Amino acid sequence: MPDELLEIIGGEETVRDATELFYKKVFADETLRPFFQTTDMDQLRARQRMFLSMLLGGATPYTGKDIASAHAGARGLGLNDGHFDRFMRHFRDALKEVGIEKRKAKQVLRLLESKRGVVLNP
Repeated sequence: MPDELLEIIGGEETVRDATELFYKKVFADETLRPFFQTTDMDQLRARQRMFLSMLLGGATPYTGKDIASAHAGARGLGLNDGHFDRFMRHFRDALKEVGIEKRKAKQVLRLLESKRGVVLNP
C-alpha cells in the first residue's frame, strides 16, 4: 500500500541509496547516458528522491516540474518504451542492491510503471 511503502522499505535513506545506485547504472548504460548530457545531476537526484518519497507515501512534498514537462526534452531526443524498460531494469537492480525484498520492490516498480504513459505520451 503506497501510504505505508516508504517506511516499509526503509524510509528516506533507502530512497537516497537506491537513487544513487540507479543513476550510477544509468550513466554506465551507453543507451541512456545521452539523455543526461546537459542535466544538472545534483538537482535531478534531489528531485528524483523527492518524487520517489512522495510516490511511496512520504510526507515530503514534490516541488519539481510535473512529470510530463520534466521529460519533454528526453522525448525530443527520442525517449521510448525501450528506454523506459532499461530505466526500470536499472531501478529494479538498485532496489535489490540496497536490500529491498523482492515483493516490496515489485510494489515500488508497479508505482513507477504507472507513470510510463505520462513520461512517454503526455
